[in-house]
Amino acid sequence: MLSRVAAVKAPRTHNRRRVTGSSGRRREGRESEPQRPNMSRPVFASAVLLLLVVMMCCGSGAAHAVERNSGDLQMPQEIAMFVPNKTQVVPKSGGEGKVKDIFASPALVRAGGVMIAFVEGRTKNKRFPEVIDLSSSDIVAGYIKAPETWQSLVAEVTKDDWQAHTVLESANNSKYRVGVARLPTGITRGNKVFLLVGSYEEGREIDDDIWKTEAWNIKVIEGETTQSTEVQPTQPINWSEPKPLFQTDSPNNKGDLKEFLGGGGSGIVMGNGTLVFPLTAKDENNKVFSLITYSTDDGQKWEIPEGVSSAGCRSPRITEWEEGTLLMVTYCEDGRKVFESRDMGKTWTEAFGTLLGVWLKSGPELLEVSLRVGALITATIEGRKVMLYTQKVRHSLEVDEPNALHLWVTDNSRTFHIGPFSVDSAENMTFANTLLYSDDGLYLSQAKGDHESTAVSLAHLTEELKTIKSTLSTWVQLDASFSNSSTPTAGLVGFLSNTTSSGDTWIDGYRCMNASVTKAARVKNGFKFTGPGSRATWPVNSRWDIKQYGFVDYNFTIVATATIHQVPSESTTLLGASLRGSSGTKFIGLSYGANGEWETVFEGKKTVHGGTWEPGREYQVALMLQDGKKGLVYVDGVLVGSSAMLPTPEKRWTEVSYFYFGGDEGESGSNATVTNVFLYNRPLNDTEIGHLNANKVSLPFMDKKPAKASTATSQSVDTVTTSVTTEKKATAPAPTTVETLPKEE
Repeated sequence: MLSRVAAVKAPRTHNRRRVTGSSGRRREGRESEPQRPNMSRPVFASAVLLLLVVMMCCGSGAAHAVERNSGDLQMPQEIAMFVPNKTQVVPKSGGEGKVKDIFASPALVRAGGVMIAFVEGRTKNKRFPEVIDLSSSDIVAGYIKAPETWQSLVAEVTKDDWQAHTVLESANNSKYRVGVARLPTGITRGNKVFLLVGSYEEGREIDDDIWKTEAWNIKVIEGETTQSTEVQPTQPINWSEPKPLFQTDSPNNKGDLKEFLGGGGSGIVMGNGTLVFPLTAKDENNKVFSLITYSTDDGQKWEIPEGVSSAGCRSPRITEWEEGTLLMVTYCEDGRKVFESRDMGKTWTEAFGTLLGVWLKSGPELLEVSLRVGALITATIEGRKVMLYTQKVRHSLEVDEPNALHLWVTDNSRTFHIGPFSVDSAENMTFANTLLYSDDGLYLSQAKGDHESTAVSLAHLTEELKTIKSTLSTWVQLDASFSNSSTPTAGLVGFLSNTTSSGDTWIDGYRCMNASVTKAARVKNGFKFTGPGSRATWPVNSRWDIKQYGFVDYNFTIVATATIHQVPSESTTLLGASLRGSSGTKFIGLSYGANGEWETVFEGKKTVHGGTWEPGREYQVALMLQDGKKGLVYVDGVLVGSSAMLPTPEKRWTEVSYFYFGGDEGESGSNATVTNVFLYNRPLNDTEIGHLNANKVSLPFMDKKPAKASTATSQSVDTVTTSVTTEKKATAPAPTTVETLPKEE
């Protein structure tokens, strides 16, 4: 038998890391789960800054719809579709419906005007109650014909005669054999439905008390929507007989893999029509791996490419982002990871620059299974291609808040948080979930309950979709404004300029992450920091408070305009990047000293440099990190300090958590103004810095107070549009060469 090894390629950029390993997966348990130019006085491009004032609201729904509130948090409307010991499930052969003890592992698709919700329908084994989690399991489907409104969907599901139907029955349920069908995974193409299901048996000998898992199998079931004229036909999908995924007359690269299961949720149809399912399997050493299977002939044959993830990675979620490029998000033994394949799964590479909000190292804290990514889909909304994903957020022990399911939208550069929209309690926790975007509607199906039993609900995320649309509109219009004046927008993820009327928030124009301000005075486009403790912090990367811009651990550029108003009595902080932790080590920073000299900070150590500053003069300052270990500090394009020996994230075991502006508590006090802060997820090159120098941003000061950028949830939208005049200089002078950095980025 061919032994499989994870085939990998060298990274395309420094954002990629080689992955090796051999293949496999264990059976899933229960769901619980450069030189820089001379930067003269900053002159940025004028732009239109759009701030959306977001009001919390929750629309009224159908009488049968469920609305759950947790304090002031308003949940989306949802309907319980599969309820233990209540929902009638019609057997595969027909006849009278029966109830199930547990519903789990939802998958949600739509084909030919029919929404199909798949679940595992489990029946507890009553003969051997002493055996924990011994249950037989079938794959069950609920059908909903083309709902025009949420109310019509609710009305259909709550009919007295609404029933679920068995699509695949588990085999060989006898006294000492329990059949289990697991993790339904769906794909639709036109009127066709493709359902991937893994199965196995739990069995024991009559004279043996040890139960063994055996008879593993994985099958594909094809269905097609019927053309019935009935308003609600009994079976709107005609299902074929299940076919083995591995056909004896079809070549594949199964190798030494065994115990295959689907990834759960949904597969994808690529732009070229290829059908792709996520898989998990184990190798001969019982190591767990994630991989894919695909078909280029509309499901006639399925290929198993030889590439797999690194060892210990399961719960794969897949999507196609760039044309022909597959992304796979996995939950691994050492954290959450994103893999990329450009050769249809022959090789997988860790893609550090992709889906940065998903990455999470386990670190010293326990990484719970429940923190895996629940759903991942790609959608085109308002003409912009984005990815939407869900994941559970666990708060630190110091925060008295329950764990909750959150929703994010990203264009793989900026990440906007919507949520939470499902909050855990001891009796009602969120387990597996899946998303569906279809016909301009966004739906969520999730399993909820306790560790004994779960139901599966369906929610229509109407207000969340409105918020996503308004946010994407902001990104498009603000990018267009900057682009018209040649301000770089590639990799621009944040822009601090306007402030709230209360003066405690520095608004991110892209609505993703605001900065918090303490003891500072508002000025046009920023703040004046005066006195001890006068400062601002921009939390961009923390696992505890859902601000996860992990790129700051490897590559970033932060550019700001700064004016120092008077000579301090001691060295005083201006701005920098800080590591997470009680000590708040300054990883990269810039300070100004009493002798009028600039001081750089690397890994908490200050160094005085020959360059001097003048009170009252406006400077453009930039901090950069490259490859996680090379830090650079520039003032007006001149390199004032660098370090190529900074500890990488793998060595320091803590992340860059936030950016800071202004003084520290222990200092005598700052007296400086900082305005117009740009954050990029990469080092900028000479031309881009030149463009920033060639133009001037003149943004209006606004007293309108928007909702917090990182905590938006179900919302109505009030848009505030401000127009400004443009002042543009002729041509930027040629930049002065100081030091050359690689331009891979």
